Amino acid sequence: MSRSFTLILFITSFCGLYSCKTAKLSDAVDREERGEYYEAAQIYRKVYGKTSPKKTHLRGSIAYHLAECYRETNNPSRALTGYTNAIRYKYADSTAVLYQARMMQKLGKYAEATRQYEAFLEKNPDNLIAKNGITGCKLALEWKKNPGRYIVKKMDKLNSREGEFSPALYGEEYDLLYITSSRKESTGDEKSPITGVKNNDFFLVRQDEKKQWLKPEVIESGINTEFDEGSASFSPDGSQMYYTYCPAGADTPQTAEIRLSSRSGAQWGAGVKVEIFKDSTTMAAHPAVGADGYLYFVSDVTGGYGGKDLWRVPLDMIGTAYPENLGSEINTPGDEVFPYLRPDSVLYFSSNGHPGMGGLDLFKATPVQDKWRVENMKVPINSTGDDFGITFRGMNESGFFSSNRNDGRGADHIYSFELPGIYVAVEGWVLNRDEEEIDSATVRIVGKDGANQRIFVRADGTYSMEVVPGTDYVMMASAPGYLNQKQSLSVPNEEKNETYYVDFALPSISKPVLIENIFYDFNKATLRDESKEALEGVVAMLEDNPNVTIELSAHTDRVGSEQYNETLSQRRAQSVVDYLIRGGIAADRLVAKGYGKSVPKTVTKNIAGKYDFLPEGQCLDAAFIETLEPVQQAVADQINRRTEFRVLTTNYRLM
Repeated sequence: MSRSFTLILFITSFCGLYSCKTAKLSDAVDREERGEYYEAAQIYRKVYGKTSPKKTHLRGSIAYHLAECYRETNNPSRALTGYTNAIRYKYADSTAVLYQARMMQKLGKYAEATRQYEAFLEKNPDNLIAKNGITGCKLALEWKKNPGRYIVKKMDKLNSREGEFSPALYGEEYDLLYITSSRKESTGDEKSPITGVKNNDFFLVRQDEKKQWLKPEVIESGINTEFDEGSASFSPDGSQMYYTYCPAGADTPQTAEIRLSSRSGAQWGAGVKVEIFKDSTTMAAHPAVGADGYLYFVSDVTGGYGGKDLWRVPLDMIGTAYPENLGSEINTPGDEVFPYLRPDSVLYFSSNGHPGMGGLDLFKATPVQDKWRVENMKVPINSTGDDFGITFRGMNESGFFSSNRNDGRGADHIYSFELPGIYVAVEGWVLNRDEEEIDSATVRIVGKDGANQRIFVRADGTYSMEVVPGTDYVMMASAPGYLNQKQSLSVPNEEKNETYYVDFALPSISKPVLIENIFYDFNKATLRDESKEALEGVVAMLEDNPNVTIELSAHTDRVGSEQYNETLSQRRAQSVVDYLIRGGIAADRLVAKGYGKSVPKTVTKNIAGKYDFLPEGQCLDAAFIETLEPVQQAVADQINRRTEFRVLTTNYRLM
């Protein structure tokens, strides 16, 4: 039983008392059955206002059908009012509650929508639309808080007051754009009884020499007629256009069909109907030509999953092969519409049946073996309104789509989108241990993704390189006269701009190198636990430079006898060597030497920068230290108490 037939029963019941009204009500029912929702809504609204509130069931039924017409003409605010009135007047069909929830969701009233979905599920516990609606309400709040990286802009130059949708990029350089629009320049003068605006025509948008889009222009060819045309898709060679055509019928429901136009020179010829189904009254619309040799389209033909489904048929078997439904991973009891297939066979479409923001949301479906992995494109591509009709610049993550977001009249408009590239980089310094620039330094970076690149360090000691998210890298800095130093970098797989910092301090081959943070027990050679990190660094350095041998030297301050200090420092140096041997370093690469207080430290540029009372190049011998203040003497003594290494040979096991 159709929803309008239910209302016809009411018309019959109240015929005797409302003869003047029933004729108008019958007209409304007739127009609704023919799909003339705009005209039907005008009549229903008048009849509703004249119907007594005491006639509860009739008033509830009229309110429901008025809401249905508003829903079909994309006016969720008025539709919500209609469904609310229908429920208030005890309309018997529980779908009023379901559609009330859907309109609330479409208006972004997620808490109220959730409550109504739950109320509907109490009587219809298996309804997938309601279940997905609740899921969508929850997800929408998360998506709004954490929008994606797409940049979306309304294309004011392409838009009019009336509305436009289904942009389609065309040409080898994607420098032409076809749009569907009901603007005043459309063919004919009559307004559609379905939408209340003029029928749609195709308009062409070109680019100027600066690649800026110009205003849409009228297409003087056979594809535009007084009826509705739209939703273009082109053959791979650009010579054919498939599009939707909706002829107007005076006495019969209007059925959308797919037409094919061929290009001759600079013009498109008149379209010819594509006989997809043998039954000429079966709806077929929104064609999308795939590089896989199929024509994808929309139909509500029997055998689907409810509402409008996505189907496909081989291009070379149209008319002879029955179309294939894309299955339950794509199709739902709701509507799946406006398919678009990219060259890599990823399918884009819009749906109000999958969990989404509220209206039609755009989805991405990736073929994985014999299945589809369907993903909502989220905010900012999707909104609480209808988002549909996407087109890409080839394999670039940019293009156009249509949406009625932020339009109080529900009119559709063209939006551009672009996914900016993610810039993830590593940068840092390559200096010597005294934090000075090094001539001719390089950084070699090797990634698990196969990357292998050598970077030349700039004169100021800096380097930088772009890296790939989700990749692990090993980095090695080197320079003539210095030991190599290795570091690792693990880049998380995150879609955001990021810069990672990795610095290198290269040990000199020709100068002693201080090993910082080596600590011993007082007056003993026992290494304290705090020394482990520094010592592991020396192990790593020796592993990164397997051809070198080193001398490990320990030094004391000026306090105590020569003999005592030499013995203590020798034992301390040996403790370090023993640790390195336990760490896997060959013993014949290591020499322990205790110098006691016989080799005081010479002030480096780095030390002088930290302590202004210590001149660069000054030897911190006892004579100099005794000229300092007591606090300064303690600093100088601390500097002399040190553990160092120096390179002895660079040809270990290479001879």
